[in-house]
Amino acid sequence: MLSHCDPQGVEAPEPVRSDRRPNLLFVFADQMRAQECGFMGNEQVRTPNMDRMAQAGVVFENAVSTCPVCTPYRASLLTGRYPLSCRTVMNDVRLPVEELTIAEVLADEGYHTGYIGKWHLDGAYRGGFTPPGERRQGFDYWAVAECTHAYMNSFYYTDTPEPIMIEGYSADHHTGLAVDYIREHAADPFCLFVSWGPPHNPYWQLPDEYKIYQPEDVRLPPHTDESFREDIAGYWCHITALDRCLGRMLDALEEEGIAEDTIVVFTSDHGDMLGAHGYERKQKPWDESIMVPWVMQWPGHLPAGARRDTLLNAPDVMPTLLSLMGVDTPGTVQGYDLSGAAAGTGGSEPTSAFIGNPCPFPGDKHKGKEWRGVRTRTHTYVETRGGPWLLYDNERDPWQTKNLVGEPGAADMQEELAAELRGWLEELDDEFAPKEVYIDRFGYDVDERGIVRYQTQMGVHDPDNELEHPA
Repeated sequence: MLSHCDPQGVEAPEPVRSDRRPNLLFVFADQMRAQECGFMGNEQVRTPNMDRMAQAGVVFENAVSTCPVCTPYRASLLTGRYPLSCRTVMNDVRLPVEELTIAEVLADEGYHTGYIGKWHLDGAYRGGFTPPGERRQGFDYWAVAECTHAYMNSFYYTDTPEPIMIEGYSADHHTGLAVDYIREHAADPFCLFVSWGPPHNPYWQLPDEYKIYQPEDVRLPPHTDESFREDIAGYWCHITALDRCLGRMLDALEEEGIAEDTIVVFTSDHGDMLGAHGYERKQKPWDESIMVPWVMQWPGHLPAGARRDTLLNAPDVMPTLLSLMGVDTPGTVQGYDLSGAAAGTGGSEPTSAFIGNPCPFPGDKHKGKEWRGVRTRTHTYVETRGGPWLLYDNERDPWQTKNLVGEPGAADMQEELAAELRGWLEELDDEFAPKEVYIDRFGYDVDERGIVRYQTQMGVHDPDNELEHPA
């Protein structure tokens, strides 16, 4: 086992053998926490297609969003690097075009690449058009909105600056585009990313036919505020709607005869607190915010019905997938190749996942304070710039209700995890500075509260009208 975070020179996993280069279909929701899937044990939410994937493939039970905010996660996902390393530590900033992405690597290998849905990596104009070229970061086919959560009156752009309006539920439309792409490129090696906006709030903005859960039917977790019952019901409605969309894509792969030639991943960018511990949304270090669903299938190549307790963090996605696809990982990547864990063929694994929020939004209960931490298979440990903040034994206390920081019986564990965190900070050259340091270093254009001055398609957004910075 590795002590913390040095992926260089580790034991390499055995390669997965395939006579044909596999396609990649990477599907992810926005703000969907791990605990809301049937395959993760939630019997209240109907997710038959996600469960179908779990039966046909591999579930990573400890999948982590290293920085549980939209833009930082997406940058890590595409580059295999941590947010500070690729200079994307808050929402509505542009991923530098010199960063090397998985799409660029696969395009060089002869793959056709496509991206559908929410992007949120091209700067402060959420309604803006990303022209063909380097700002698309290696993706050829393009049906993208920078960022919108208008699920019933949405839009996207292709290769011209005129927006295409969507009639009906945006996830249904994006799924239709994905099915068309799969059919058109069935004979090609392809890499397609599909990014849905839901179940991110607004929780009840979806067709009536999908409103199948009622607030009074929700059994709340023991640490969740009663006032969030309605939000959770709407959240579940979105999730079951997305599950139906996922099924359409899985069916298309089978109908085209390429299911065994395609690696399919379903996951999310981060979670949603939804009243847990009295908090809303994301960017927090609790499991509701940092833990995401992760299920992947590749029939005939990955084991069916397998479950892994391996810690899989956002920067690990790119090297893991490239390894499975038989493509060399660039030296810029900081994440681990966990293809051996996926295939059951061995290889080294990290003992912890690094988590943090260098530039938190202002105005939440803990005053937007910066934090860094580690999530292991059994524990969560978090520090602020003022010192130790949270320590949970997640095996004995799965709802994270008892903070063990300073408890005499947990002193050895706290010391061990603090050392683990120090190792990560050193490895990533993270000085754990105040957020103003990074805002100045990366040249972010922020207002007096430290929020990027982003615009929607209707003008400048005023975060005062919302409880938290929304995306």
